[in-house]
Amino acid sequence: MAGMLACGSSGTVERVAPGLVLKQPLVFAGDVEASNRVANSFSVERQILKRLGHHPNIVRYLGSQGDGILLAEASHGNLQTYLEAHAATTTLPQRLDWCRQAAEALAYVHDCGVVHSDFCTSNLLVHKTTPGGARDLLLCDFGGSVCEELGLDGVSMPDGPFYSPVFDDESCVLLDLFGLGSTMYTILTGFWPHKDTPGRFATDEERLAWEEQVAYPNFEDERYPEVGHLLLGDVILKCWTREFDTAQEVVVALKEAMLDHQRKAG
Repeated sequence: MAGMLACGSSGTVERVAPGLVLKQPLVFAGDVEASNRVANSFSVERQILKRLGHHPNIVRYLGSQGDGILLAEASHGNLQTYLEAHAATTTLPQRLDWCRQAAEALAYVHDCGVVHSDFCTSNLLVHKTTPGGARDLLLCDFGGSVCEELGLDGVSMPDGPFYSPVFDDESCVLLDLFGLGSTMYTILTGFWPHKDTPGRFATDEERLAWEEQVAYPNFEDERYPEVGHLLLGDVILKCWTREFDTAQEVVVALKEAMLDHQRKAG
């Protein structure tokens, strides 16, 4: 049965058949600038999804329908919403697996010559592929992405706390890695960096005020939350402080940290 699943800044996502959703552009009547921005976003996303092809942690592109994009539906919505609803029941092994999957998805995207440019918990989907099986992550929303080889630029930057003013308006690999660090921190703690309550803000106005008054000043001055108590804390901090050059380096560091934890536990 068809039904609306989500509405974002540039489009809506609607279920059109079991396991199939249609992402369609919002219509801005009389606003040429907004209409052009949305049209560019959908053009960029369509071309980048084609370039990425199939990967187990990338949302599956299934073609176009009119101006919209057909995608495989994720069974449990986006990661941010899932974490807020299932904080008490999501195990540490599942959270660690999500951190690895997020890093591997980003490494694959970068290997394809693409910068995601909006890497955050809301742009990761939770999907259970088999009954009773683990829930996997799928990276989505490539409308703001950049691919120099294809001449594509979605002209987008992340919101706080997945962005730092040190990047200015530069969409680059290190920006994605910063977002990955904040994503892993949120996966493991349930909190956004520098936010003292779990989950999102009730309104955009509250979020914007927090970004400008708390998150961005701290990040600009290289002040980060304490992560020494977290299993992957050292990896997260290095993502924030730009000590990794590639997402593949993050994947290797994550696997080493997890193996070290298993050795100590065993």
